[in-house]
Amino acid sequence: MSLIIFPAIDLKGGNVVRLAEGDMDRATIYGDDPVAQAMAFAAAGSQHLHMVDLDGAFAGKSVNGAVVRAVVAAFPGHVQLGGGIRDRTAIEGWFDVGVSRLVIGTAALDNPELVRDAARDFPGGIVVAVDARDGMVATRGWADVSDVSVEDMARRFEDAGVAALLFTDVGRDGLLKGCNVQATVDLARAVDIPVIASGGVGGIADIHILALHARDGIEGVITGRALYDGRLDLATAISVAEAA
Repeated sequence: MSLIIFPAIDLKGGNVVRLAEGDMDRATIYGDDPVAQAMAFAAAGSQHLHMVDLDGAFAGKSVNGAVVRAVVAAFPGHVQLGGGIRDRTAIEGWFDVGVSRLVIGTAALDNPELVRDAARDFPGGIVVAVDARDGMVATRGWADVSDVSVEDMARRFEDAGVAALLFTDVGRDGLLKGCNVQATVDLARAVDIPVIASGGVGGIADIHILALHARDGIEGVITGRALYDGRLDLATAISVAEAA
């Protein structure tokens, strides 16, 4: 199976933004029409989209819900959504409107049974976010750092039936420094759950390297700022991933 390229649309105040190191005060606005951005990604050949309600991640509930629903209705492929999804009502509501997969982070640490139950009831639909600062799990929009290691967090869900782990090196996110390939591959090799790489993708070189590690359990990669800044062409990235 080839590496999946997930172009990212992060929402803050209804706008398409990218943060630096997860800091809401360091947001760059890239557009005010998320639906148009999603359709541009689709036109480039993307069948997958990764969305994050950043306001929701801090509020603990959906804030940009109307925008997300509009994107889901318009985008012809699969939408993966994260940000503020912390109870069963939210999980069921998003699947009802057509979201393909939900990314759960804070609730996975605070309420693992919620994730286990959802993974059982919605097979292939739950992704656990394992966001790391210096190897430890960060939660609540990356504002807090726990005393749980990334590997320990991942192993808690090894028998839960989750679709994937989304691993983000927060210290690289939005900085174009290059993806933390080694840490991502180490995690993929340590557990029997596919891993999605995120944080710091700077250009096509990251795609080449990650695609070579698909056999190690790297399912896909999320990229945002590199696309918006023109450092990475989405159609080229998809082509490279498929070729590898």
